[in-house]
Amino acid sequence: MKEDEKRIIHSLVIPSILVLIMWAVRIIQTVGGYDLSFLGIYPLKWQGLPGIITTPFIHSGFSHLISNSVPLIILGSALFYFYREIAFRILVLIWIFTGFWVWIGGREAYHIGASGVVYGLAAFILVSGILRRHTGLMAMALVVVFLYGSLIWGIFPELFPDRNISWEAHLYGLVAGVALAFYYRKEGPQRKKYEWEDEDDEDEEGQGGNGEDGNGGDDDAYWNVTLTDEEIREIKHIYRRNN
Repeated sequence: MKEDEKRIIHSLVIPSILVLIMWAVRIIQTVGGYDLSFLGIYPLKWQGLPGIITTPFIHSGFSHLISNSVPLIILGSALFYFYREIAFRILVLIWIFTGFWVWIGGREAYHIGASGVVYGLAAFILVSGILRRHTGLMAMALVVVFLYGSLIWGIFPELFPDRNISWEAHLYGLVAGVALAFYYRKEGPQRKKYEWEDEDDEDEEGQGGNGEDGNGGDDDAYWNVTLTDEEIREIKHIYRRNN
């Protein structure tokens, strides 16, 4: 098996496992007639704290589950494919930060679903690709904009007055993704730097002035020539004679 094929398969493992657990929970709810919404996040209530971990696995119905499953597979596998060195950390931090912020600042209701994680992944991949100026990552960022650019409207509750959505989870997930993109911008894949760019940097350093007088420390420059007393007297003599 080729290296790229192995990498694609590995990138699908964790997102697929998470989605399978979500589906298993939803099927158990449907078959057994259970209401597991109490496992969601209830803001500022101690019993709502476990929801920070469990709420992405709880969905109100199959349509809700499907709307989160597809982007979670796509964005999650993209995260683990392109950012494999830091992907697990990013996923866990988005998961925890989003849930905790909803617990701190959400409405008094049970917040359920994985949409906050989806928003966080989309925001991270988009902003990180732009910050790194990496061709492949920027292309992936454009794909995210094309596929999920409309997600941005999910943080405005007044646009969906008839839908009971956790816009707080959407907003905090987006903020978490953007913040982590900035924080981890120096880790993971980086844009390839070409030799001519290094040469330009060296030229700029040479001209930029690292010396005390801002002259780049060039000891051979004409403005750094030191005259002896005898040479100064000779120059004065020539000047007076010509005048």
